Amino acid sequence: MTVRLEWDGKPERVERLHLPFQTVETINESRATRERNTGALFGGEGPQATERNLLIWGDNKLVMSSLLQEYAGEVKLVYIDPPFATGDDFSVQVAVGGGGIIDKEPSILEEHAYRDTWGRGYESYLTMMYERLALIHELLSADGAVYVHSGTTVNHLLRSLCDEIFGSDNFRNEIVWKRFNFHADAGRFGRVTDRLLFYSRSPEFSFNELRVPFSEEYVADKFTHVDEKGRRFRLSDLNPPAGRGPVYAFNGVTKAWRISEERMLALDKEGRIYTQSKVAQLKRYLDELEGQAVHELWDDVSPINPRAAERLGYPTQKPESLLERIITASSNEGDLVLDCFAGSGTTPAVAEKLGRRWIACDLGRFAIHTTRKRLLNIPDCRPFDIQNLGAYERQRWQIESGNGALRAYLDTILAFYNAETVEGFIHLHGRKADRMVHVGATDAPVTIDETEKLMDEMADNGIEACDLLGWEWEMGLHDTISERARRRGLDVRPRQIPREVMERQATEADAVRFFELAFVDLDVRRQGREACVVLKDFAIPSEDLIPPKVRESIASWSDLIDYWSVDFDFSDEVFHNQWQAYRTREDPALATQSDWHEYPKAGRYAIVVKIIDIFGNDTTKLAEVRIK
Repeated sequence: MTVRLEWDGKPERVERLHLPFQTVETINESRATRERNTGALFGGEGPQATERNLLIWGDNKLVMSSLLQEYAGEVKLVYIDPPFATGDDFSVQVAVGGGGIIDKEPSILEEHAYRDTWGRGYESYLTMMYERLALIHELLSADGAVYVHSGTTVNHLLRSLCDEIFGSDNFRNEIVWKRFNFHADAGRFGRVTDRLLFYSRSPEFSFNELRVPFSEEYVADKFTHVDEKGRRFRLSDLNPPAGRGPVYAFNGVTKAWRISEERMLALDKEGRIYTQSKVAQLKRYLDELEGQAVHELWDDVSPINPRAAERLGYPTQKPESLLERIITASSNEGDLVLDCFAGSGTTPAVAEKLGRRWIACDLGRFAIHTTRKRLLNIPDCRPFDIQNLGAYERQRWQIESGNGALRAYLDTILAFYNAETVEGFIHLHGRKADRMVHVGATDAPVTIDETEKLMDEMADNGIEACDLLGWEWEMGLHDTISERARRRGLDVRPRQIPREVMERQATEADAVRFFELAFVDLDVRRQGREACVVLKDFAIPSEDLIPPKVRESIASWSDLIDYWSVDFDFSDEVFHNQWQAYRTREDPALATQSDWHEYPKAGRYAIVVKIIDIFGNDTTKLAEVRIK
């Protein structure tokens, strides 16, 4: 019998929306591979050339419900590390310039998600997790499994949810991971462990038994004998179960034995029977044993060393060795692995190294950027795509919020922008002087799809100019959208809604400034049929957007850039990553000139440069080169 957990607001059903995915970047070659092969493109024939792994930015509830159409019943393994009810859920440390470290604030979307998760305490947390686990259940294959990483404060709740959704009969283990050797807590025993709830989709699940080397203490305690060749061994009795074995005399003792007399004599001839005791025993040599089977107490997986190369500044980052054990145990090469709370990207990185296919998603733009860099540092990393959810259905958001709530939100933003409200339009919300105004939602980025609909409405009504206000922006939006607007004879000007709008003390509209997006200056150099890109300047539009601690660490404009990449032939509205440079802990210097790219024939080519700043925000710059 499965006990159901009840709480106020528990969903009667989980809504399954199907929103379109938009591929905003394709990556065919890692930097590690390029540097090793001096420019040879990764590709070739076979599955790796056609089956592309996916890194998706968006709300994991919407992402997973949209994945169902293609991937329902196809995922072999899911690992998730959801929030534990701590303030670290969306925090991350960011390297600046030559080595400074700052704490990055959560984005507006992350703050929105945090309020949704913990706004009503455990009731809202349970709702969030119930919906995600239900979708995971549908995505899992019949022989698939899920590992839910949790802390001691929420483990009991998550186990009840998993029992309800996956069935208590499909509970396999509650793994205890000792993540600290020492940790002091005031007023209680130190909490040094996490939990991993291991459930299968059905009784017929895939599992590979794992073994680990015996510990030095175990060897010293158990393998106390050494033969004449220096080989260590332990003794094992030869008593049969319940005394039911063949009876014969050996070494002066007549009794029931576990093995036949013929087998006993053969082993004795090989020197594998120990006869110095009264009753013969079997020698078990240490060098012939595979090790001990992994049990559900994992005290041999160390946390990430503060100076380890894999440490990326995420307080909740898990070690690759932990994911290696999970992925090896519950999947095989070519199987599909999913992590919908990707964070720093440990799961896709380990899945990639172990030859698994993978899908990873996260709400944090910086998490997507961190994962991209991590994958690009893996030699022979297979091709992968970076995707957004294309349409967030504003009408649905409007219905859920209520027309009054939506209107109040729009009027508030318009007031801060010193714009007046207009009626009679769908995507045009206000007017400021001779320009119309569109206001993006708080729960989703401004998307390419949204701006296309905005421009359609402008064109249909003879409107030429509009300011586009947004909290977050779809990856790759900036220059490409402005260029699309110019081609249609329209003037669309993006503006960043500042965080001050959310602060209660910012009551005067004149005290709030809406900023342009980041500025990029570059040169395209040409020699024959080759071209390269040189960065000349980069600026975040206002120093007010840069925290004081960060400003102190900035010595040059390039210190604001963490990563940049180039598509030398931007032609199909998707950014194809053909070259990239980025900072790492080992090499914090940033190249400001790309490699030379050779074009196959003469003509005009559009070049798009994508820059990711140290906060994880991306900016694109469109240029053109004429090859003669």
